Amino acid sequence: MNKNSSNTMALAPNTSSKRETVCIFGTGDFGRALGHKMIQSGYPVVFGSRSTQTSSLIPRGAEVFSHAEAAQKAAIIIIAIQRQHYNFLIPLAEILRGKVLVDVSNNLKINQYPESNAEYLAQLVPGAKVVKAFNTVSAWALQSGTLDASRQVFVCGDDMEAKQMVMDIVRALGLTPVDQGSLLAAQEIENYPLQLFPMWKFPILLSLGLTAFLFFYCLARDVIYPYVYDNKDFSFFIAISIPNRICPVLALILLALVYLPGVLAAIIQLYRGTKYHRFPDWLDKWMLCRKQLGLVALAFASLHVLYTLVIPIRFFVRWRISSRIVSQALNNKTEPLNTTNAWLSDSYLALGILGFFLFVLLGITSLPSVSNNVNWREFRFVQSKLGYLTLILCTAHTLVYGGNRFLSPSSYRWYLPNAYMLSLIVPCIVLVVKFVLIFPCLDKPLTRIRQGWERNPQYSEQSNYIINKSAV
Repeated sequence: MNKNSSNTMALAPNTSSKRETVCIFGTGDFGRALGHKMIQSGYPVVFGSRSTQTSSLIPRGAEVFSHAEAAQKAAIIIIAIQRQHYNFLIPLAEILRGKVLVDVSNNLKINQYPESNAEYLAQLVPGAKVVKAFNTVSAWALQSGTLDASRQVFVCGDDMEAKQMVMDIVRALGLTPVDQGSLLAAQEIENYPLQLFPMWKFPILLSLGLTAFLFFYCLARDVIYPYVYDNKDFSFFIAISIPNRICPVLALILLALVYLPGVLAAIIQLYRGTKYHRFPDWLDKWMLCRKQLGLVALAFASLHVLYTLVIPIRFFVRWRISSRIVSQALNNKTEPLNTTNAWLSDSYLALGILGFFLFVLLGITSLPSVSNNVNWREFRFVQSKLGYLTLILCTAHTLVYGGNRFLSPSSYRWYLPNAYMLSLIVPCIVLVVKFVLIFPCLDKPLTRIRQGWERNPQYSEQSNYIINKSAV
């Protein structure tokens, strides 16, 4: 969505003239909350209801009439009623002719009906101007004023003047209208509130799958193997040690998966010699959820930091340190300082601290409140350049942690490598391919392709012709 779009700017409403009366059909929770908000914003409000008796629940300053009487008092009528009760509008079709009907309803399921509720309303009252709006705002948010999470209001309709009138009301309520086009977009708008974290589904399922795999993998290596061969019970590793192995592995793999689709996209563009060709659907969906993958990776990295901080207070760790000290005292032997190990240890920690710092910086800049205040070049610098630097630091952190244990036979229990070795596969592939892509012989043509150059324009024209012909 274009951040500079005029449709998404919350312009200050014109308060110099008296606002026109707005009619609301329906006195339920949402209708009352919306009416209360409109009265606060200076709009005279009348309610159309089956019962014309005034109730204490009706906002102060509003009047209640029958549906026919209320409709005659306003040019804009908000239909705050469920779809199954729309039939009462059919006898009012003549009164509603030329009026602006605002459909605010939602369904219980995605694509519950063949057509959207707004399109169905337009069929029932063909003489009215139907606009879809306000269905992404909850009654609770309107009543409490907590609109930070749902400030955008998607608006669509076939009549531009009617749509503009509704968008003016949206702005007057302190919300941000987003013009979604004609009434054909209504079904998509109605499906939006029913989607449960649509962009998070793949990252969460992938994380859960990898977590389960790594848990049983570490369980076999670190708990079952010592019990079978050495008769040692390390089952308590399940609480701290195994999670602290899983979290950094997942964080590094997911971070690499954030940048892998970009590398694959570059290879595809180089192969095709053009940018005017759609990526495969799986790659499109992957690229759309990169932000969510990065935030999940940051969550696992944060857990790794917390698990690491509690290591010194663990009973097992304190027992092992005290046993080592007692053993040295009984043997009257002190181990000399190994400066090589000291360097490796400090380097490993320093790389981890720097990597986590940049990781947090990437997470902060992905927040809308931050990303909206930087230009595209600044955002790209942080997410791309600093992102790859974060991946390099975190990969180096893991490599230094492994040290010379990569070649030690004891690291391969049941011929299974340590989990951190598995975590290096995807990041190393991404970094190696990215390093190759920055060679001038590949970077220059890739830059030209992304600027619009095509290796074979005729092929592109033929593709566009075939696509357009099939669309017709």
